[in-house]
Order: sequence, then C-alpha cells, then structure tokens
Amino acid sequence: MIDSEQLETLLAGGEGARLAFARERVRLDDVAETLVAFANGQGGTLVLGVAGRARAKPEGLSDPIAARELLLEAALACTPPLILPLPQAVQLGATALLVASVPAGLSQVYALHGKYLRREGGTNQPLAPDALRRLLLERGEVSWERATPEGATPDELDPARIAAYARRIGPDAEQDPWGLLYRRGCVIRSAESRVLSAESGPEHSAPSTQHPAPSTQHPAPSTLPGALSTQHSALSTQHSALAPTNAGLLLFAHRVEARFPQAELTLVHYRGRDMADAFEREDVHDTLVEALRRAERWLMEHMRKGSRMVDLQRHDWTQFPPGAVREALVNAVAHRDYSVRGEGIRVSLFSDRLEVYSPGRLPGHVTVQNLMDERFSRNESLVQVLADFGLIERLGYGIDRMLRQMEDAGLPPPNFRETAAGFLVTLVGQPGEERAPDSLDTREWARMGLNERQIGAMLQLAEQRRITSRELQERAPDVSPETIRRDLADLVERGMLLKVGDKRATYYILK
Repeated sequence: MIDSEQLETLLAGGEGARLAFARERVRLDDVAETLVAFANGQGGTLVLGVAGRARAKPEGLSDPIAARELLLEAALACTPPLILPLPQAVQLGATALLVASVPAGLSQVYALHGKYLRREGGTNQPLAPDALRRLLLERGEVSWERATPEGATPDELDPARIAAYARRIGPDAEQDPWGLLYRRGCVIRSAESRVLSAESGPEHSAPSTQHPAPSTQHPAPSTLPGALSTQHSALSTQHSALAPTNAGLLLFAHRVEARFPQAELTLVHYRGRDMADAFEREDVHDTLVEALRRAERWLMEHMRKGSRMVDLQRHDWTQFPPGAVREALVNAVAHRDYSVRGEGIRVSLFSDRLEVYSPGRLPGHVTVQNLMDERFSRNESLVQVLADFGLIERLGYGIDRMLRQMEDAGLPPPNFRETAAGFLVTLVGQPGEERAPDSLDTREWARMGLNERQIGAMLQLAEQRRITSRELQERAPDVSPETIRRDLADLVERGMLLKVGDKRATYYILK
C-alpha cells in the first residue's frame, strides 16, 4: 500500500526504470506495454492521471472506475495475462490518482502482441534477441500453477470459499467472482487449458524460445473475460466454459487432497532436541489459506510460552516470535514446488528449534547467497491470493521481517539451507530447561487458574526466594489488601507456597 506522502515523493523523482506516468486518456496498448516492460525487468509502479515525464504534473482522473477498468484490461492483454495487485486509488489533495504495481521477480516472460519489452531508464525498449534469450533461460520454468489437470471442472471449486474471497476484495469482485478468479490465474478459458496442459506436466519441461501465437494463447482484449466490462457478465454466467487451474484448486477446491495429496502440511512436536519415538503429529489437508491458519494455530498452542519480570513488570514471551513463525510457514506454502509429488511440507517443533522444510529447490536465479537481495516468484497466482488474504507481503520482503523479528527477540538469525530436493528454514528458539528462573514457563499455572497477580508472585519467588504481602501490594497498588491476602492464601491452600512467621513478620516461600 502507498499513501499520499509516499506518492508525492515518487512523483518528485520523475519517470525512471521503475516508475512511469500516464494521463487519463491513454491507449490500452500503451499501458499494457509499460506493464510488460516492468514485468520483464525489476518490476515498477505506473501512476495513472499524471502528465509529464521528468517533472510530474498530476492532472487527476474524471472517471476513476473507468481508469481502473483500463488498468485491469491492460494487465489481461499481456501474454500471458499479468497477475497484479488491484490498482490503488490515492488522493493528492483534490486530485484523484490510480497506482498500479508490478512486482519484481516474476517467473514468466511477458509480451504484447508478440513484442517483448523491458524498462530502460524512463522508456519501454524492445528486448534484443540475446537479451530475450537470457531472460527466457532465467525464467525458463513452465508455470505449473497456470496449467489445469485433465478433466477438471469449475464444480470442483467451493462457491462459499470463492464468495468469501470476493467479499474480502470488494463490491466489484462480489458482483463478478469468476472474473476475479480469472484475473488471479485461478481459472482459465477451456481453450487455454488445452494449450497449457500440453505445455506443462508433473515435471517442468524446457521452454520454447518462440512464443505461441496470441490467438492460441490469449483471447483478444475485445472478447477477453474477466475485465471490468460487459464481458464480465458473460464470464460469470458461463463459468462452464472455464477450467480451474492448479492454483485455483489449491486455493478453493472442495477437497484439495483429491487432486494434490502432496499439498499436505505435516506438523510434528518432539519433546526434546532430536527425533524420537514419542511425538505428537497432525496432518493438515485443506486449501492453502486454511492450512496456513491451522498450522499457525497448532504451533502457537504447542510452542512454549511464559512470562518474565522486568522492573516489576510482567513481560510475556514465546519460544519463537509469532511473526517469524508465520513468515516461515507462508514462505514454505507460497513458494514450494507443487509439481513435486510424494512429499509435503514438514514442520518439526523441537525443544530448541523449529524446522520448516518445503519440497523443491530455490527457483530461478535465487540462491542461498543472494536470498536477501533477489526476488523470484515461482507461484505468482498463489502469492497474490495469499497477499489478498493478508497472509503474505506481495513484494516479497518476508525474509527481511523474519530476520528483524528474530533479532528483536534476542535470537540468532534464521538458518536457510538448500537440500538435495528442497529448502529448509530453521529458527532457534528461547532456551528451555536452561532458562534462568526469571523466565519460567507459566502455561501450567495459567491452566490451573492462577491470576496474573499470583503468576507474578510465583515468578518473583523463583528469583528472590521469598515474598511478603506488602511487596505484592506495592506491585498492585490498585488492588485491595484483602484481595492480596486471598491470592496468597489460595497459593498456600494449593500447596504451592509455605507461610512463614506471623503478623508483620509473615513472608512466603516456594514449597
């Protein structure tokens, strides 16, 4: 998301390799050319409603809805259709502008009417044959997620899940959910599915250096379903002419495991530092969105939690930063190679670490060494839909956040390792048995029904060995002395504390 201040800063720099302007009255092909040029380069931002090049002159939009429709149709006019975040309306004073973002690191090579472009400086330039050849080699994987399994029909998709997704996107999507799925690469026209299925299979095939003719790969804009126009109604009412893609089935199928048993998440909790016969396991078979949510809940329930006293204030801690755990899970689900059969994502929770393994080595030109700097999306459709659900940052800065969260928690950085057939992320957690007394695990106390004051008293006792009712009263001045007395009496009755002394000399110790 971009706000008005950020947009003003962008506009002040003028057009460049990752920024372009367009006036409201612009040809669809001109917009599409810029999107293609960004997609074949390092991504970029197109601002609609701005004149000028070196110096931006915001003119605004008289019809923002029509401008949004133009941007979406331009994305679909590309070959293959570009999957982009929905255009964002930004208000600069009284001037309405529209911002379209093309992510970096896309996995395919894009064209418009057979013409391949790349952004150079502030202009869109044709790709020279040698540059095109290099780009095709770099992005040489056939898109598995855009293919459709043999015999797949729209009836395999869950209407309730689709409706919930469309509601999240907004009113336009609710009126035309099938158009939304088309734009996201979750369904394609049946004629397209035959072409893609021939090009894709369980294993990636070598790319062709000659692009398919537009007539077989992509419908002409005037007849294209999915644009916010009159064609949308035809797409919505004639969904039988559509076929779900692999991505659509992973995200919205009634039963994902019927088509993709390899899409499971296996969650295992070992009590110690090594694999052992005693463990707790759960296998998750669900759409990717629900599988992520279930996996995150399971880990939050099974990882250690506790509290520590810092300057007489209680601070809660978890074995791993929740944000880093989510990033590790989301990256595994979003970027794994789903064409690899016979193996799913494995999440192993040990007493000292969390391991998240996903099948498939790093995609494209990304390596462990350049992981922090490079962007490459093997599964563009999956990434965009997960971003729509708020589960992932579309531009791919999750690893940066994971590093920052681990550092903020005082933990070592994540370890990234490429194996013979997959990718492994390891998070080192807060120590367990070796923890200092001021960091005891308080989950069992909470299960017993102890309140926060009692838990704080137990933590202080673990550190100072003794405590008085006056000390507790100083820590909780808003609580009456009688309540403090009942808290301590309850702990004595439970057999957790011993009362020593009498009257003013009374103090309490751990039993």
